[in-house]
Amino acid sequence: MSTPRPINFDAIDPAQREIAVRVGRAWRDLRRGASTSRLIDYLFGSGDDALEVGQMDTLDLLVQQPFWRMGDLADALRVDPSTATRAVQRLERFGLASRCASPSDKRVVMVSITEDGIARHSEAAHRRQEVIMHMLGVFDRDEFEQLASYLERFVGALDEFVAEVSDTTKKN
Repeated sequence: MSTPRPINFDAIDPAQREIAVRVGRAWRDLRRGASTSRLIDYLFGSGDDALEVGQMDTLDLLVQQPFWRMGDLADALRVDPSTATRAVQRLERFGLASRCASPSDKRVVMVSITEDGIARHSEAAHRRQEVIMHMLGVFDRDEFEQLASYLERFVGALDEFVAEVSDTTKKN
């Protein structure tokens, strides 16, 4: 377990506590807000050919390079290999990804995106860009850098916490 950071937060201070409550609500609303399912439908489709967020995350990675080892893909997605396999299997059923054995080691499964997958990703990426541009519209230009920095730090702190909890759980 890494050395804990000094905490700059005072839970006794009512003003700081209220800020923590607001951050918690905002995080919850980001994850489970009423508009989330409608946004996902808009971004990734609805009905029988709808993609799930994890499948879109997988397509995001598959467009970055021609082939991925299944294990490397799972690591990049920060998920268990079986979760990555299920996402790829669904993408395969939609004709958006394909799997094959590695030419150098038949035991290794390689994953790639198909032409249909590239097209589907492009469509979703365009819609996602539209959403991001709309959200940035509520900020002043001089706030863009701060927003990006704060979000990156927020995600980094969450990743760090999860890693520490995982390490502690493994040791027990």
